[in-house]
Amino acid sequence: MVTIPHQSKSTAHEHHHHHESEHNQSERVAVLLMGYGEVESYEDFANYNEQALNLLTAKFAPVPTWIYPAIAKLLAIFDLHEWSHQHDNFISPHNAIFEEQRAGIEKEIQATWGEKVKVFKAFNFCAPHLPEQVLEEIKDQGFDKILIYPLLVVDSIFTSGIAVEQVNKALAHQADSESHWLKSSRYIPSFFNKPDYIKLLAQMVEEKIEEELAQGHLASQIGIILMNHGCPHKAKGFTSGIDESQALYELVREQLISKYPLISVGWLNHDTPLIEWTQPNVKLAAQNLMELGATSIVMMPIGFATENHETLLDVDHIIHHLQHKHSDVTFIRMPCVNSRPEFMRMAADWANPQIKALLEESGTIVNPQLAKEPAHQHHHRH
Repeated sequence: MVTIPHQSKSTAHEHHHHHESEHNQSERVAVLLMGYGEVESYEDFANYNEQALNLLTAKFAPVPTWIYPAIAKLLAIFDLHEWSHQHDNFISPHNAIFEEQRAGIEKEIQATWGEKVKVFKAFNFCAPHLPEQVLEEIKDQGFDKILIYPLLVVDSIFTSGIAVEQVNKALAHQADSESHWLKSSRYIPSFFNKPDYIKLLAQMVEEKIEEELAQGHLASQIGIILMNHGCPHKAKGFTSGIDESQALYELVREQLISKYPLISVGWLNHDTPLIEWTQPNVKLAAQNLMELGATSIVMMPIGFATENHETLLDVDHIIHHLQHKHSDVTFIRMPCVNSRPEFMRMAADWANPQIKALLEESGTIVNPQLAKEPAHQHHHRH
């Protein structure tokens, strides 16, 4: 597997000037990095949950939408108990890490393209960074080309697709009568099969084993759980991300298994009633590996690029439960790639071809009225 080499500062500087002369100075691109966002004030739990229910749960749960506000308030009570009482007023680091990612990726991108490219962040569920609010800001700053870039979850059009759904809703509201402000857009759906990401995940696991486990555990006794974002098997016809997540697991496993034979996928599922989730979940994966002789378990999130309450609180709950029954086993929870410099570089590298394409194309002036007329005529013919 080959990683894309990072440009030196001098090469990047030359590259930047080469592009400045090649493209019109007025050509600019806004990169819209998208994550879930997480609450930083406990009063926001109910609102956060309602947004998540409408955007995510509605796509697979057989629950009428009118009941969502009540469910959101009920879930908020459980969230408050878990975050405040059980975890000593826990505040998720997700938003701060995501800002570090935004700034780090922007720095790498601007080393190539200069000020003509700017990176914005949007959170699916958290004001004041909702996609509609951020797109208004992008429009006000004079951009007319965007790259939609879901970053948090590494799966498919199901989770990443809610980013497109929200962008489309926002753009529909922002359409002018005769011409839309947006002239061109591109999309990065997932990076589940990117060789440099896969290599980094495996490297992180090997480094952690070397630091903390290699002296006290045989390689064949070190269990590794590669944790993916849980997926429902049936999602009302939507592609739920199982294929991409499974492929990501297989690719990382392939890097490690010759040295460490005890490896399992572990799905971080939401325990929703009546829904069939991906298996084995993380707890079951750990039990399976211990049955095969694992004396230590390393839990590495591969399906999340940014730390969040699932990779922190949910995994801590699982470890606490397992330690109670298996006090002789060592459990290690690893971080996501977060703002590691090499991840910042590769995330920028994945964006660069799409930025280049956006800068080179003149874009299209779209008149929303022209979409309505054929649809209206088609309806009358039927």
